[in-house]
Amino acid sequence: MNAVTPKKRIKHLLLYVIAGVASLGGLLSGFDTGVISGALLFINDTWLLTTLEQGWVVSSALVGAVVGAAVNGVLADVYGRKKVIIATGTIFAIGSVLCGFATSVSWLIAGRMILGLAIGMVNFVIPLYLSELSPQKVRGMLVSLYQLAITAGILFSYLINRIFALSEYNWRWMLGAGLIPALILLIGISFLGDTPRWLISKKRENEAKEIFQKIEPDEDADKHIEEIKSTLPKAVKTSQKKKKVFESWMLMPVSVGIIIMFIQICTGINTIIYYTATIFKAAGFTDTIGALYATIGVGFVNFAMTFVAIFFTDKVGRKPLLYAGLSGMTVSLFALGASFYFKNTLGLDLKWVSVGSIVTFIACFAFSLGPIAWILISEIMPLKIRGTAMSIATMSNFAFNFIVALIFPTLLETIGEAYTFWIFGFVGIFSLFYTYYYIPETKGRSLEQIEQNWKKRLPARKF
Repeated sequence: MNAVTPKKRIKHLLLYVIAGVASLGGLLSGFDTGVISGALLFINDTWLLTTLEQGWVVSSALVGAVVGAAVNGVLADVYGRKKVIIATGTIFAIGSVLCGFATSVSWLIAGRMILGLAIGMVNFVIPLYLSELSPQKVRGMLVSLYQLAITAGILFSYLINRIFALSEYNWRWMLGAGLIPALILLIGISFLGDTPRWLISKKRENEAKEIFQKIEPDEDADKHIEEIKSTLPKAVKTSQKKKKVFESWMLMPVSVGIIIMFIQICTGINTIIYYTATIFKAAGFTDTIGALYATIGVGFVNFAMTFVAIFFTDKVGRKPLLYAGLSGMTVSLFALGASFYFKNTLGLDLKWVSVGSIVTFIACFAFSLGPIAWILISEIMPLKIRGTAMSIATMSNFAFNFIVALIFPTLLETIGEAYTFWIFGFVGIFSLFYTYYYIPETKGRSLEQIEQNWKKRLPARKF
């Protein structure tokens, strides 16, 4: 057995420091996603909201997220990944302060939109940043750390909700607490560099080489640089270059990225995250504090099960985890729907079936679709359009998210909980078939190898 040298220890330590600091963006995204679940119960005490207004308070962040994701690809390609991360930290801080001091529903919605702008940016740029920095053997694990940070943020938000539940100005403290991790992200990212792949695309090869030598001292940095350069577009006339930026073979990875985002959202994850407390109260928890404690349990399961993805994504692959997770999620959704159906028609007390279904759903999502969707879209996009393509996929994620979050309270009111969750279950069945036929296995392949497979138009099942 080879001993681990001090050089290797330093290498791994640096990678984990980079991943840890960058993943604070995920913590902020998770916090601002989950905090509204508990805060909404108390916002209703300040302003009596209709179901449509509740939908807007929740989904307004997603309007901003669509805009953030739309502009982020161009910004990240032009100004670099690091500067965009700094911008998101600043926006998170501003949005948290605005929400905490909101004096009307309109002000609160505006503050949530600003937070959404940062969420849309960070959910694109952090996975991109981590995937471009990570060696292929640990790329899945390090990008999974971003999803772990999201789940940590959600758990943190549920704890914050409980801490401030009985205090004066409760929901204001809940929404404003995001200021602290935003400031930590801003300070931490200031000391890190940009990604070698972006630097090479800007002809800053010496800087890229220095970073490669720090994070992969045992590898040939020059060989890495030449491999990356081979995937960049050749020098052509400006008029020709504009025509050749997007080629027909790139359509497949971009469309796969969009469908992956559809699957992640339209299986219902964020409705459960946003409305956990509301769902538990509908299931039979009459006490608000009891519902908040139940959400903390869900948040803890979400956080803990993400470690499964971290440890196994690079060992067993992306698709086996997707199959297992999607199967469990689909069964859980049908069971959750059944618990509401029989409660309403037969008057049975099935609230613990509802709790068990939600916990199982969250656990399965946490080790599969949660992290792996972001890993895949950070891996499958061609380098010369990676920023724009990931931006399109991320924008799609938040567009789907906005639609589902906005109509969810209305669906509950019109067709009921049972049929709403059964709709998500049928999306789960579709997702299993799509995964089998169209999502490639990227484990153990460099980003450049994946791109060559798309260019050769290999079917995803043959990667």
